[in-house]
Amino acid sequence: MTDFQKYIQRYLDQIPSEDWFPELKISEDKTVGIYSNLTEEQSKFAYAEGKWTLKGLLLHLSDTERVFQYRILAFARGDKNNLPGFDENEYADQSFASERSLESLLDEYKLVRKSSQILIETMNPKALQNIGTANGHEISVETIAKLIIGHNYHHLNIIEERYLSKLGWM
Repeated sequence: MTDFQKYIQRYLDQIPSEDWFPELKISEDKTVGIYSNLTEEQSKFAYAEGKWTLKGLLLHLSDTERVFQYRILAFARGDKNNLPGFDENEYADQSFASERSLESLLDEYKLVRKSSQILIETMNPKALQNIGTANGHEISVETIAKLIIGHNYHHLNIIEERYLSKLGWM
């Protein structure tokens, strides 16, 4: 297994069910459930110096999902270009999440997720098997769709273990 495959697998292993498509909604509901119960002040919390705030993490989920959506669309439509990678920390530094309300970030997350659901559920099933190249690595449309879910669950685990526990939720 290559380093890239190991990197991908750590996210795929987060998906609790083989029936992955419903997990888009389940992971969304869990994320919305947590963020809907945070105060604006709590959303500014970072568990350690130099770590993202809960607001920043939520916008990271939306940003990453948008990148994955573009890759899904491009590869499903047969694009053979090598799509670039992205630096999640650079995106976070330029996001200005702290200047936005928690409500606006949560609304954005829900809209981005709805867009993912529509994109994937209306896709011809054959297109899920299309392969494209992103950041120099071949990957299938279906795998990218699963990465949306696994990436979300990965961060939900971090939120529960490192953020909510320090906020006294757990």
